[in-house]
Amino acid sequence: MHRHLFVLFLLALTQITGWGMVSILPVIATTVAKEFRTSLPMVFVGTSLMFVTMGLAAPWTGRAFRMFGARSVMAVGAGLIGAGLGLLALTPSLSLFWAAWVLTGMAGSMFLTTSAYAYIADYAEDRARSLIGTLMLVTGLAGSVFWPITAFLESLVGWRGTGLVYAGIMAFVVCPLVLIGLPATGTATKPATSTKSARKGPVFSLLVTAIALNSFVTFGIEAVGIQLLQAIGMDLTKAIAIASLLGVFKVGGRVIDLLGGQRWDGLSTGLVSGAMIPVGLAAMWAGGEGGLSVVGFLVIFGVGSGAFAVARATMPLVFLRKPTMPPQWQKLPYQ
Repeated sequence: MHRHLFVLFLLALTQITGWGMVSILPVIATTVAKEFRTSLPMVFVGTSLMFVTMGLAAPWTGRAFRMFGARSVMAVGAGLIGAGLGLLALTPSLSLFWAAWVLTGMAGSMFLTTSAYAYIADYAEDRARSLIGTLMLVTGLAGSVFWPITAFLESLVGWRGTGLVYAGIMAFVVCPLVLIGLPATGTATKPATSTKSARKGPVFSLLVTAIALNSFVTFGIEAVGIQLLQAIGMDLTKAIAIASLLGVFKVGGRVIDLLGGQRWDGLSTGLVSGAMIPVGLAAMWAGGEGGLSVVGFLVIFGVGSGAFAVARATMPLVFLRKPTMPPQWQKLPYQ
């Protein structure tokens, strides 16, 4: 039990750190745009490139899990995130700035979220469901923890210095922590499921479309949330504070779904939380920087986006889960 708690603590610490550091752009974007003499949308192309690269690299990363084991892949990914952030900090041009985000996206597919879940499934087996569920809760706090830290560091050493600090932490702290601190396991086992039934048909296409569109909105709002709050009249300090609070309410949404247990399935969570997201955005749009609209945005959008993060993982189980799956692959969170 204590061993499981240590593994969970180490994964939570490294995942929050990884997500917090690759989420540097919302805080530094305005300064970067001024230095490169470009617009904010061109700077935020970097975030888009990161997420697209993470998605495209996922099949290759899955094969690497099976060949080398999740722990080794995670360690390499942490080091490469450090390399990407280092390139980001030293880049002299916008094109190399984008290239740094591509590298960070490749590294993120190896280190962030999916690799941690794969490691837990291989390491904990019968306890995997509860450990993944707990890890899913705490990683929602990455922005809440690191956006204020990033703002403080930028005020001290500039955005480039902040990038170098984060690069060093990922390469020389997080990478060794993962490689040395996490217990060794066997390589991941390929699930004996029928990929033909899971990858074809209108249900799969609709699920992919719904999840992709939701992710476009929720990840997009999180990426530019500070700038959106500034656009409705907030100063930078207040915008960072409000955007950081959003992570707390996202965790609240995940907790609500966790407490629901067997009372509802992933589809029910997706329908309700998906409807909350536009309502929360409308509250901010209608009320501006007024206190009531900010609270409405935090509560409705935050809880909705947090709960939908759970639904992204559990909705496919409603339609595509097969009874022939081995027991260790059936122990997914929130089933």
